Amino acid sequence: MFACQRDSYARSFKSTVKSCEPVKFESADAFEVILEDTVLFPEGGGQPDDRGTVGGVPVKRVVRRGSNAVHIVQEKLDVGAEVETVVDWKRRFDNMQQHSGQHLITALAINKWNYKTTSWNLGEAKSFLELDCKSLPTEQIDELECMVNNAILECRPMTPRLVESGSDELNEIRSRGLPADHVGPVRVVEIQGIDSNMCCGTHVSNISHLQAIKLLHTESKRGHTLLYYVAGQRALALLQRCVDTERQLTRLLSCGPEEHPQFVDRLLKTQKTTTKVLRNQLVEIAELLVAKHLAEKPPKPVLSIHREEGDMSFMNALASGLEGQDVVLFVTCGPDKGPGPFLVAGPADKVSSLGPKIAKVLDGKGGGRGARYQGKANSFAKRADAEALLQE
Repeated sequence: MFACQRDSYARSFKSTVKSCEPVKFESADAFEVILEDTVLFPEGGGQPDDRGTVGGVPVKRVVRRGSNAVHIVQEKLDVGAEVETVVDWKRRFDNMQQHSGQHLITALAINKWNYKTTSWNLGEAKSFLELDCKSLPTEQIDELECMVNNAILECRPMTPRLVESGSDELNEIRSRGLPADHVGPVRVVEIQGIDSNMCCGTHVSNISHLQAIKLLHTESKRGHTLLYYVAGQRALALLQRCVDTERQLTRLLSCGPEEHPQFVDRLLKTQKTTTKVLRNQLVEIAELLVAKHLAEKPPKPVLSIHREEGDMSFMNALASGLEGQDVVLFVTCGPDKGPGPFLVAGPADKVSSLGPKIAKVLDGKGGGRGARYQGKANSFAKRADAEALLQE
């Protein structure tokens, strides 16, 4: 075991440089450093590698190669020199909490429902474990969360130990398999009275150090269920974000947190009604604009309209009103300088020629057939240039 596996709480460790070889890392010159021992954990068991320094030099990656941990740094270190490795403790302890939390969730899901964990992922914001069940109802999620946090209150020790490879005892211990290049005794991590599992990762020494675990939501994946969660400081950070959001909503809505859902529901219903009224009014405006244009004797060959609050219903109403007329319609909707939708409508031969040219001027893309060509413009800054094409 590395020093980080013997004592996951060790934040620094002195060791000797065994080798230092040049290598390319992310297209830059770097060095692969192997120490006699290290406090920096190499990635493994689903847990990301540590960050920190070796001899004051920042470590970019730590990977396991056989029985060695390879530290990738960008400065050469002298072979035979004694150096101090220092771990990025914030990152390390976060990884410990998420990884140990996964062990606890996994163990209790197996014990209660025989839902085995087939894989897991320690993400930057939240983690998930994959359970071999088609779904996890809300009632089970709530029960599992309660079980997990009750276990944390019991302050059970979580300790690593070594078991001889090939022993009968090892065959009884839960595992998803060992790396192909594993040699020697197998490291087993135990939660007293709850779980025993083969694992190379760094863990808390007592599950009370998990503080709390919040189960978030699930996703279905190939007949299995992904269960997302946060543990420890991540759970507290999530709670703080929720509190901050609640404060903002209280200020914006001028009502207490318990009234937020009802207030937002009323706002959405009002918005839906207002949007419907606005859309109907825009259609009526479109019809009036068409009538005004056709009332001119003779009607001008081009009708160009820009309306900031317009939408597809507005554009289609204009095109439908001019259908069959020898008039080319050019309409855009959205902010004055875009982006937004545009429509070219009119005689098919003119539309097929003008449509792609206008899309190019507006730095956009579009398509269509016959009497209509529509698309999305990235900018209306050159709208005047597009209008000029219509006059040619």
